[in-house]
Amino acid sequence: MNLAAAGTSFLIILPAELPDKTVLACIVMGSRYRPLYVFAGAAAAFTVHVALAVAAGGLIGLLPHRPVQAFAGVLFLAGAALLWRQHGQGDDEDAADHGRRTRFLPVAGMAFAVVFALEFGDLTQILTVSLTARYGDPLAVGIGATLALWVAAGGAILGGRSLLKVIPMIWLTRGAVLVMLALAGVSIATAVA
Repeated sequence: MNLAAAGTSFLIILPAELPDKTVLACIVMGSRYRPLYVFAGAAAAFTVHVALAVAAGGLIGLLPHRPVQAFAGVLFLAGAALLWRQHGQGDDEDAADHGRRTRFLPVAGMAFAVVFALEFGDLTQILTVSLTARYGDPLAVGIGATLALWVAAGGAILGGRSLLKVIPMIWLTRGAVLVMLALAGVSIATAVA
């Protein structure tokens, strides 16, 4: 397993996920329902999304190296643009409270459904495909991406509001955009060389 691929995946996916609508949904669900139940559902949904993304990235990785690097570079550029654009849009999602559910299955099922729907085709899923294609190690990228998404969800559920008081969202967004632009440059340079 390529530890550099796992670490890079973690470091790219985590800041890309923090300003996402899914994190805001986790904050809302975590403040209304049992945090552990919400995390179980969210973590399961993130795991399914990462599995889909690394499978797609693994298939792309079977193609010739230069076109794959160029494609990964373009995806990183697109991801940076999407993240920057997404930051400019406000997320005013407010989930209706249908009573305080306390049983595991209804809460975890709701969290799974919300996260699964919000993350489908999302920036972090696209980045995971790109990272898998770039590194050619689906297991390492999958572990790094999954852990990053779990950390983002867990942090949002347990203390998301406190984090935003310490680190402004704009700095998290800018950091993620800079990292993606750097990876785009490296991928494109590798494709051209």
